[in-house]
Amino acid sequence: MSVNLSFLLENLNCNVYGDAEGRLISKIEYNSRLADSETLFFCMPGARADGHNFAPQAYELGCRAFVVEHTVDLPDDAVQIVVKRSRETLAYVSARFYGSPAERMTVIGVTGTKGKTTTAILIEEIFNSCGINCGYIGTNGVVIGERHYETINSTPESRELHKYFAMMLDRGYTHVVMEVSSQALDHYRVAGIKFDTVIFTNLSEDHIGEGEHATFEEYRDAKRKLFTDYGAKNVIYNADDVYSGYMIENASGRKISYGIDNDSDYRGSAMRPFRAETSLGIDFDVICGGIKTGIRLRTPGSFSVYNGLAAIAACACHGVSIRDAADALRSISIKGRFEIVDGLEGITFIIDYAHNGLSLTRALAVLREYEPERLICVFGCVGGRTYVRRREMAEAAGNLADFSIITSDNPDNEVPEDIIKDVLNYFDRNKLYTTIADREEAVRFAVRIAKKGDIVLFAGKGHEDYQLVEGKKVPLCERKIILDECDKILRSVGVK
Repeated sequence: MSVNLSFLLENLNCNVYGDAEGRLISKIEYNSRLADSETLFFCMPGARADGHNFAPQAYELGCRAFVVEHTVDLPDDAVQIVVKRSRETLAYVSARFYGSPAERMTVIGVTGTKGKTTTAILIEEIFNSCGINCGYIGTNGVVIGERHYETINSTPESRELHKYFAMMLDRGYTHVVMEVSSQALDHYRVAGIKFDTVIFTNLSEDHIGEGEHATFEEYRDAKRKLFTDYGAKNVIYNADDVYSGYMIENASGRKISYGIDNDSDYRGSAMRPFRAETSLGIDFDVICGGIKTGIRLRTPGSFSVYNGLAAIAACACHGVSIRDAADALRSISIKGRFEIVDGLEGITFIIDYAHNGLSLTRALAVLREYEPERLICVFGCVGGRTYVRRREMAEAAGNLADFSIITSDNPDNEVPEDIIKDVLNYFDRNKLYTTIADREEAVRFAVRIAKKGDIVLFAGKGHEDYQLVEGKKVPLCERKIILDECDKILRSVGVK
């Protein structure tokens, strides 16, 4: 596919130096190593490198069209399009390059600190079970029916976003639900997208530090943009979160609330945990317009109720009845989000993405409510960043787990044993624990020692099917490892 450069620049606030007429563009790039003669190359300033410095490399590979924030030293045959913000321009140009697919779809955005992934996937699953073709974009990748694509960020760069929108539209998809991160909002990845419905889950301190947000206020205000800057028709918010008022006060759309503690448009009540042979979850009632509907979710805790309420409210905005949503929710299990692995009778194995102190504390605390014989926790801490999490996670496991297995979680360029030693500096040595640096062996050990009535939480990896070691992704799928070890145990006792 080739598009005339002049077409891409229509209605763009820019200054063009050089001749753009008749120049064909077949791809958009911001990686200079992938440039060629029909590339429009975007020079974007970044935290670690400035794309303007790589323009000569792109030129050497044949590129002659550049979007820049200031002119760079290139030969006269290069066209330089000077804009105020390259990243923002990338969003508008990418949409035009792919035929503005989002304008022909219903786009739903979910933001908040916790619950984005689960809420978004619940919405996608409900829609599809009710005959509405809906794609998903977020932490768990991109899902278009049976097709799955890995992504680096919860919200991909704008070029990738519009490519995926176009793929969905080509396959007959009318709706898409996507996670919208604070970084995406700050870096203009969703600029120009017309969201029909936006959802606020909750807000707490996270993603604050080097390479992320400098302060909590900066993080909060980045997320707020989704409600103030995109003109959504429906604004769905968690009435029980203290930041809801601030987040939605300048939103222009119809405001729809959900919650448990406050009177809301969609209110959860009568929460009741349930536990089966290998699984667990929560039952509750949703009250809307004076009508009560029973809901069952295969994930535990009040946070699951909030996620379910948000999804029900969002789907109702688009014609799905609460009863139909309830029918769909009964069978939904989300990869890596309190994902239950049915392996051995009487034992509950759970894989969850809990990778900081707050999320691990919440996960372990809610599992305590199911009165396990033992609550076993397998966890580690990532290498090279967010060092404060080591203390937080050590304290969470030490306070709430009966037995902890401290292992690796994306050690990257740090020595796994050094990370574990750091974690142990904050761990209560009076509690039962062991250390196994090899994550696969730690998972297998946890399965082998589990007994009837135990709940085993594998925390941190969630949906990820790899370990990041020395900059490389090494395959590691906890679900497969758990099932394989369960199979070995069953064979050893003659069950299989």
